[in-house]
Amino acid sequence: MDKKLTRRQIVRAAGAGLVLSVTPVAWAKRGAAPQFIAVRIWPANAYTRVTLEASQRLDYKYFTIDNPRRLVIDIRGVTLNSVLQSLGGKVQKSDPYIGGIRAGQNTPDTVRVVIDLKTAVNPQVFALNPVSNFRHRLVVDLYPQSTSDARDPLMALLEDYSQGKISSSGTGADTPPVSEPPPDSGGRSGGKRQAIVMLDPGHGGEDPGAIGPSGLREKDVVLSIAREMKKRLDAMGYRTYLTRNEDIFIPLGVRVAKARKQKADVFISIHADAFTNPSARGTGVYALSTKGATSSAARFLAQTQNNADLIGGVKTVGIRSVDSAIMDMTQTVTNRDSLALGQRVLTELGKLNKLHKGNVDRANFAVLRAPDIPSILVETAFISNPEEERLLGSSSFRQKCAQAICDGVQKYINNAVLARR
Repeated sequence: MDKKLTRRQIVRAAGAGLVLSVTPVAWAKRGAAPQFIAVRIWPANAYTRVTLEASQRLDYKYFTIDNPRRLVIDIRGVTLNSVLQSLGGKVQKSDPYIGGIRAGQNTPDTVRVVIDLKTAVNPQVFALNPVSNFRHRLVVDLYPQSTSDARDPLMALLEDYSQGKISSSGTGADTPPVSEPPPDSGGRSGGKRQAIVMLDPGHGGEDPGAIGPSGLREKDVVLSIAREMKKRLDAMGYRTYLTRNEDIFIPLGVRVAKARKQKADVFISIHADAFTNPSARGTGVYALSTKGATSSAARFLAQTQNNADLIGGVKTVGIRSVDSAIMDMTQTVTNRDSLALGQRVLTELGKLNKLHKGNVDRANFAVLRAPDIPSILVETAFISNPEEERLLGSSSFRQKCAQAICDGVQKYINNAVLARR
């Protein structure tokens, strides 16, 4: 936990060493000093993330101050450079938590970053080791202080989703909160309960997903398709939710947990495939297999998608309740239904684009592990293929793709989910 200190206590603490030390690294023995190489801010309604990327692991302390509210981060063994100085210019007026950021050389060997806060927050500050294209990262997550579990705030926010405190359409700050009846007590028409569909746009925030030859990012494409799907599914009469509705990182287990809290009838994770060979192309649909992948391509894809938490950045002591959300894999019926859902969607997508194969592929995808919800992962096209990247960049193709998946979902629900109830 962080300490809240008055201005006078700050002066005393500087001499007495009272501020919280999170990563006690003997920076003086490391040789060359770390250099800041990138800074990023991801504002969102659920939480805002600030990322400082450096050439080496950073040695830091942090504390909060009231009147006015500020979060102070001291980083030792570094000097200020233009990269870190640019951080303040990245703050958006619409950020729900950050009013401004400034950085300065506090002492000859310490840089101080001060974040002016708009409201009381529960800060989570942690370091991430290099992964993928990222070097050492220092992550600052700012959660609302009202979060019921300070040790695992993102999971605690799922209660807010369930209670309508955060819009059911996703985590987006651009979407106002709505009041809806709980999934198990409302939404009935003529005695028949509306089917609940959870859409999961892959990646987000720090994790861009795959990036095409011209720079098109998977996370942007799939969010666009998911929003198009929501419009269509809502018009069909279903209750539709998104795991994210803006550019924010949501851990894989939290996506699964949100679907289970909303008692979803189906879960669809939306992605845009990539491969080392740019000639690879086509659309594919995948379901869960805990006993091994049905093809080497499916195994490769599952490995890359399961790395999302490492790339997006999860605090290692957090997400404690994810294991309870991912129950034993005694889900024969769910697996059977996932394959049926996947085949319906695959058939519709086959009318739009070339398919990898004529049947649903299977591998151990972490995001498909809800034991009681038919779940599939759709790879809409290969963003690594120049021709298919152009398709994915087209609003016309994204709309057609959204419609095809929705048609498959509708056919599955009409023939399976509601018939069983």
